[in-house]
Amino acid sequence: MDLNKIKVIAFDADDTLWVNETFFRDAEIAFAKHLSDYGDEEDIVRKLLDTEIRNLNTYGYGIKGFTLSMLETAHRLMGDSMNAETTAFILDKGKQMLAEPVEVLPYIEEVLEELSKKYKLVVATKGDLLDQERKLIKSGLIDYFHHVEIVSDKKETQYKKLVKHLDIEPQEFLMIGNSLKSDVIPVLAMGGYAFHIPFHTTWSHEQVDDEINHSKFRALNSAKELLDIL
Repeated sequence: MDLNKIKVIAFDADDTLWVNETFFRDAEIAFAKHLSDYGDEEDIVRKLLDTEIRNLNTYGYGIKGFTLSMLETAHRLMGDSMNAETTAFILDKGKQMLAEPVEVLPYIEEVLEELSKKYKLVVATKGDLLDQERKLIKSGLIDYFHHVEIVSDKKETQYKKLVKHLDIEPQEFLMIGNSLKSDVIPVLAMGGYAFHIPFHTTWSHEQVDDEINHSKFRALNSAKELLDIL
């Protein structure tokens, strides 16, 4: 693996720079408990996931779309029994998620400080624009990054546009993230490098069962390993 050509390193945000998915899983559990009179809690979580996936093209990724999907799922389960209490519970849960403190993951700031001396660093993430900007500012990491790219989805087309905007070739680009589906596979497809750093909780919609076997791919256990590689 020849890493000498790399000029730009892009980092995913949620569950790569800071904790995110944990808040969604906790909200799912609380939502299912609140509606437990209307079905099995595991089944309620599955129905919520189905609603989220159907709504991705409409709402995109993020807490606001998740909150709307909770409202829709509750209405499907409760029908005419849907009441102000449940509506308020869901809206409050969404606001609580938006207000959560930003917990930067271990070694991230140390790694960014060192890599920024040698490479141009960017954030490449998907989700709600306002929420992601808020988290980036609250994280205290924003000054390490030359550019921030927040998109509705992360596919090969979006990465090609980003590389073009950065005025580099795909082989000069390295993506680092926790999602094989969003951070690795599309980047490898366009000719870039991709490193995977797993997070202990991954949204089922982002999970990939296939093993990645590619000359420009590397799986890491921790962000700290980047300092030994780059």
